[in-house]
Amino acid sequence: MAFQPQINGNKHMIAAGHYLATQAGYDILEAGGNAIDAGVAANLVLGVVQSDMVNIAGVAPIMVYLKERDEVLTLAGVGPWPKATSLDRFVQEFGEVPLGILRTVVPAAPDANIQALLRWGTMSFADVAAAAIRYARDGFPMHNLMVAYLEDHQETYRMWPANAEIYLPDGEVPKIGDRFVQSDLAGSLQYMADQETASKNGRDSGLGAARGAFYTGDIGRTIVEFHEDNGGLLSMEDMAEFECELLPPEKITYSGGEPLDIYACGVWCQGPAMLQMLRLLDGIDLKSMGHNSADYIHTMAEAIKLGFADREAFYGDPNFVDVPMERLLSEDYAAERRAMIRAGEAWPDMPPAGKIAGAGGGPIVSAPTAGSPPAPADTSYVGVVDEQGNAFSSNPSDVTWESPVVPGTGLCPSARGSQSWAVPGHASSLGPGKRPRLTPNPAMAIRKGKLVMPFGTPGGDNQTQANLQVLLNMELFGMAPQDAVEAPRFMTHSQPDSFSPHRAYPGKLTAESRIDEAVTGDLKARGHDVERIPEFTWKTAGVCVVRKDEETGLLESGADPRRPSRAMGW
Repeated sequence: MAFQPQINGNKHMIAAGHYLATQAGYDILEAGGNAIDAGVAANLVLGVVQSDMVNIAGVAPIMVYLKERDEVLTLAGVGPWPKATSLDRFVQEFGEVPLGILRTVVPAAPDANIQALLRWGTMSFADVAAAAIRYARDGFPMHNLMVAYLEDHQETYRMWPANAEIYLPDGEVPKIGDRFVQSDLAGSLQYMADQETASKNGRDSGLGAARGAFYTGDIGRTIVEFHEDNGGLLSMEDMAEFECELLPPEKITYSGGEPLDIYACGVWCQGPAMLQMLRLLDGIDLKSMGHNSADYIHTMAEAIKLGFADREAFYGDPNFVDVPMERLLSEDYAAERRAMIRAGEAWPDMPPAGKIAGAGGGPIVSAPTAGSPPAPADTSYVGVVDEQGNAFSSNPSDVTWESPVVPGTGLCPSARGSQSWAVPGHASSLGPGKRPRLTPNPAMAIRKGKLVMPFGTPGGDNQTQANLQVLLNMELFGMAPQDAVEAPRFMTHSQPDSFSPHRAYPGKLTAESRIDEAVTGDLKARGHDVERIPEFTWKTAGVCVVRKDEETGLLESGADPRRPSRAMGW
C-alpha cells in the first residue's frame, strides 16, 4: 500500500521536492504555461521553501524533451571557478577546498532558469517568479525536513552573522509550523522582475533585463563587492562573461525489458555514472533474483561501486578533461567491468577503475572514515510533463551552510566548489574557469511513441543510486511510479564523498529497515559492512517521477514520502 496516493492525470502533471513548488508549477500549467514555464516556477519556489538546500544563486542543471522536435537537450547549470582561482594556493594553504567564501563559483541557476524560459518557455520571469516572491516576502510554514537540516548544520550557520540572522532567528532553529520569512531574498527576486517590467522591447529583452539585474546589475555588484571585502575570488568579469552551455545529453538504451532510452546530463556532473551502472547491469538477469533479495542487492551494490570507481578516475569538466565517454558507455567495456562482480564476495573497498587506452585516469583521493555516513549535503528536484508532451527535469541546488549569505540579498552564491579536489592531476581538480563535478543530475527516460518520463532526486552521492533503484523497480518489476518510489532502498558508501573533504566509508552498505534482516545478514556474510537505518529516512534520497503513456495519454506520478515531495496533475 502506498503512503502517498498514486496521482493520475490526462492533461499535465508535475512532481517536485516540496508541495508549494508543486502547487506553483501546477498553477502555471493551469494558466496556459508549458512544462518549461512550470518547471522554472517550481525551481524558483524551491529556492525559497528549501533555501537551506536550494539557492536562487546556486546551481540548476536542466534537461528538456521538446515533443515537436523529438529532441532532448540540457543546460549545464553549474558555474566555473573564478579566474583568480589558484590550485597551488588551495594545495599549499588548505590541502582541500575549505568551508567558507573561497569555495564559491559563479552562480549558474539564474542564467539556467532564464535561458530555459527564453529558449523554450512562453511566460515572463515576473509571471513564473510570482509564487517564489510571495513565499519569500510573506513567509511559509517551516517544515520538518528543513528543521532537521538546520539542526544538523546549525553550528556552521552560526559562523556567519547574515546566515544566522535568517536561518536561526532569535538564535534558535525555527520550530515546525513557524512562519519563515526571507525579506531580502524577496527583494532580490522582485528587483529582477522589476527590471524585466521596466524593459519595453518585448519578452526576450525583458528576460535579458531580469538576467542582467543579477549578473551585471545591482545584485551582481553587491555580491562581488562583498567578495572583494571578505577575501572572495568572484569578479564582475566572472559574472558578466558567464553563460550556461546548451549541450546534448548522454544516452544509452537499456534492454532489461522492452528497450528504453535513458538520458543523463554530461560528464560535468555525475549523471553518466547511472548510465554506466545500467549498462553493466543490463547483462545480468536481475529479475530472476527477486526484488531486494540478497543476490539482487549485492549485485546492484557491486555494480554501483564499479560505476563510482570510474567516476572518480575519469569524470571532470569536459572543457578541461578528455573523458573517454564513448568507451565508458560501450557494451564491450561494460562486459569487462561486469566480470569483476563476485557473486559471493563484496569488494571490501571501492574497486579499481577501468583501464582505458589513451586515458590514464587521475589519482583517486579519499579520506577513509569509520562509523555512520552523515546525511548528504542536499538538493531538490522538479519533473513536469505538459499537455503537448514536452518534459522538464531539473535538480536545483546549493546549501546555505557552507559559505556566507551576502548581506541585504538573501543569497548565498554557489558554494559548489566543494565538489572539486585540491589535488593536482585529479580529473576534478579545481582551476580557473573549470566547473566542479556536480552531483545534481536530472534524468529522462523515453520509449519512442510509448513513454516519456522525467525523474530525479536530491541526495548527493545517493542520487544515482536512488534513481537506478526506482527505475528498475518500474522496468523490471512492473511497479507503478508511486510504489517504485516508496520501495525500500539501500546505499553503498565506499566511494569518496563528492563533497570536500571527500570522506569514504569502505565496504559500508546502509539498508532501510524494511529490508528483511535475513537479507542483510546474508549481505554481511558476503563482506558488506551493513548498517540498518530507519525506514523512510530522508537520508536515502527523495525521488520524484512523472510518467506519460503516450499511447493512452495517461499521466502517472511518484512523489517520495521521505521528503515533503508532492505531485499534482489533471
